[in-house]
Amino acid sequence: MRGRSLPRTDRGRLLLVVTLAAAVTVFTATVPLLRDFFDLRVYYGTVHTWAGHGGRIYDYRVPGTSYGFTYPPFAALAMLPLAAMGRHTAIAASLLVNLASLAVVLRVLAGPGWRRNGWFRWSLALCALALFEPLRDTVSFGQVNLVLLALVLGDAWLLGTGRGRWAGAGIGLAAAVKLTPALFIALLLLARRWRAAAVAGCVALAATGLAAWADPGASRFYWTGALWDTSRVGRLDYVSNQSLQGVLARLGEPDRALWAGAVLLVLCGWAWRARRAVAAADWPAAFALTGAAACLVSPVTWVHHLVWLLPSLVVLARAGHPRLAGALYAVLCTSVVWLWVRDASGVGGFLGGSAYTWVTLGLLLGLPAGQPRAPRPILARSTSVSAAAPSPEKPTTAAAGAQSESSSGAGAAGAAAGAAAAAGAAGGRSASSDPTGSTHPAAAKPQSSSRRASSYTAKPPPS
Repeated sequence: MRGRSLPRTDRGRLLLVVTLAAAVTVFTATVPLLRDFFDLRVYYGTVHTWAGHGGRIYDYRVPGTSYGFTYPPFAALAMLPLAAMGRHTAIAASLLVNLASLAVVLRVLAGPGWRRNGWFRWSLALCALALFEPLRDTVSFGQVNLVLLALVLGDAWLLGTGRGRWAGAGIGLAAAVKLTPALFIALLLLARRWRAAAVAGCVALAATGLAAWADPGASRFYWTGALWDTSRVGRLDYVSNQSLQGVLARLGEPDRALWAGAVLLVLCGWAWRARRAVAAADWPAAFALTGAAACLVSPVTWVHHLVWLLPSLVVLARAGHPRLAGALYAVLCTSVVWLWVRDASGVGGFLGGSAYTWVTLGLLLGLPAGQPRAPRPILARSTSVSAAAPSPEKPTTAAAGAQSESSSGAGAAGAAAGAAAAAGAAGGRSASSDPTGSTHPAAAKPQSSSRRASSYTAKPPPS
């Protein structure tokens, strides 16, 4: 949708927003999307068992399942406020934290011209985001993905705007909560941002050390055993696992050497492309490439982890490919991979059951980076571009360059509107009783299990 095809009167715009909001509401009401806040139940039960009943972090299991806490000990320490909350309060807090994190993510990705988008374009963007499967899964699982993305993008904004004094702190905290964001520390080293890399490393080590001081036994158990036991997370061949490891597991190839070789190839490709991006001071592309690479090389990348692809889609649209960005966004709204939840064998299972993996790989290989041909900063300074050539040490602007803020806002809004239209068209699927959004009966794992526990702990504390 181009700006000239949108309604020009406030009445027409309001009517369009109400119509889209109604369509999104019907979609979410008729397609089974809710995950029953399963991951939040894991966090809640773990913290209450640990802090309130003297239990051990990694011994807790959600009643009726075999799933418990899988993050580093610092994550449990950071979630201690849950110990003072009742169940419903914890759900409300999770929703508020995710909404606040989404606001930060959108503010950073929109760039300095975010106010010029106005209520209309922001409303279109929110309608589109409501259909984005990784985002809606993150919210309904009660996951922490948006929080981590906000922390990392905060550092991207600091680096891109020349405010690098505390850059790296967000990445360090994110890496202490989940290991995947640690790849962004490697990006800082690749870019020779030694100070930011040191800050990130020190923050991550300090947080990990604090957790070790708080519970030495839990830290020892995690770093010497639980970290290497992928069975604690779930089946690697499950269709929700959209990493390279998931693809190989569904092919029946459990060979770790083959997976390690594939990971090495991806990391080499990422390093080459990210180095070009930072050499051109294209920080948005560098961070977007790193998020995509992290999703591919992680042993387990559930569908809700793919919120890390949002920066890539924005960079793609800003580089002059809004239709392609909208098409990929639409694919990520369809829940198409769940069509192969029962059987991902054959050519169809290889292509369709791993569709999100191919989108991620395509973004890593084809995302415009290091060549700011149509400068449209999404993490840019509001100051003018210097005549000096950009360098990783002193980026002239944040990122992709410098077009007028008004055209940037219109382009972003057009991409969001196109994604909303495409996603809405792709969303027509029959409902089922499966709380995972799958169109098929669920597998016995938390990403799709219909056997939900009705309590958070065996003896839940009073709300």
